Amino acid sequence: MIDEFIKLSIGTLRKRKLRSWLTMLGIFIGIAAIVSLISLGQGLKISVEEEFAKLGTDKLLIQAKGGFGPPGSDLSTNYLADDDLRVIESVLGVDEAAGLLSGSVKVEANDKVRYTYLAGMPTDKSLSLIKEFMYFKVEEGRELKDGDKHKVVLGNRIAKGDLFKPNLKIRDRIELNGESFKVVGIYEAIGSSQDDSSIFISEDAYRELLDEDDKWDIIIAKASQDPDVVADRIEKKLRKHRNVEEGKEDFEVSTTAEFLDAVTNVLGILNVFLVGIAGISLIVGGIGIMNTMYTSVLERTQEVGVMKAIGAKNRDVWAIFLIESGILGFLGGLIGVIIGVVVAKLAEFIIAQTGNSIIKAAMPWWLIVGALLFSFLVGAVSGVAPAYRASKLKPTEALRYE
Repeated sequence: MIDEFIKLSIGTLRKRKLRSWLTMLGIFIGIAAIVSLISLGQGLKISVEEEFAKLGTDKLLIQAKGGFGPPGSDLSTNYLADDDLRVIESVLGVDEAAGLLSGSVKVEANDKVRYTYLAGMPTDKSLSLIKEFMYFKVEEGRELKDGDKHKVVLGNRIAKGDLFKPNLKIRDRIELNGESFKVVGIYEAIGSSQDDSSIFISEDAYRELLDEDDKWDIIIAKASQDPDVVADRIEKKLRKHRNVEEGKEDFEVSTTAEFLDAVTNVLGILNVFLVGIAGISLIVGGIGIMNTMYTSVLERTQEVGVMKAIGAKNRDVWAIFLIESGILGFLGGLIGVIIGVVVAKLAEFIIAQTGNSIIKAAMPWWLIVGALLFSFLVGAVSGVAPAYRASKLKPTEALRYE
């Protein structure tokens, strides 16, 4: 019986192709938006989790509190100094600690001038910890080493992107703030436009070039015990060393787990917000299905009368119209899923061209199945009232209707 109802409903929709397409419009726009947004959000979440997995859960990040701005912008009088680094190294549970300098620099190469990110890297054993945290690997040439005062290692986009065409190579020379440096290495692309657009020089060269002494932008520590416990110890020692009260710290200590929680929470809130906006299209689509089904009931009043006259029960008529509205929702959802997948993959490709390969489209099975079920339910629920009205028509009145 159900299969006959489905065939009858599909036949009716085929007879009214234009109306069916217009009715499904709101549904597949809403589903396409939801699928593409959630797909990109899930892909970003997975990429972030993978990046944090590479860092490990034993890393701690210590930095001075201040405003937000590009690397090197001094928006606060607070900063971390060499004695802060020594205090952190002395904390029980800290296996090792290293400082990192970051700023911006004027770069001249191949008759072009650009402004980009500059990082001051240690050249001793601390470099291994910095590399663990930043996850850089040399693709060509070598790392910086002691005595490399006027040597640089380039981020992949600096060397091979569009910033300095033709591409920069090992042994080429570039100018940083007017001083000449020789390229000794090129890092592999890591998928972050900022990191891939950075230039790396030795700590000593950085301090001399930007005239910054006894200052660290970031201190990275590696914990040999529970990172949360070690973070508390660092906070207590730094409060005492910097003579600040609890709750009024001019610094902050974060674990990689805290970073991950913060990022995933933000992504979750953003997903809910975006899906809520896309859901408006589904409401509009549902209203469209309801309107179409009411119109269909009026147009087919005599048909309903004939069905009842030959023995169709109220529940049969109700089921026919409900299945029809559910099919409208399902087909709209199916088209929406296909469009959403295409849009998400296209967005991934376009974003990748800017050097941000961290954003990828993920297509978990529950997203596809959930979108199809949800669109079917929207259609079915929207058809409940029109289907009920059709089922209550009296045969004699329906047959006389014109």
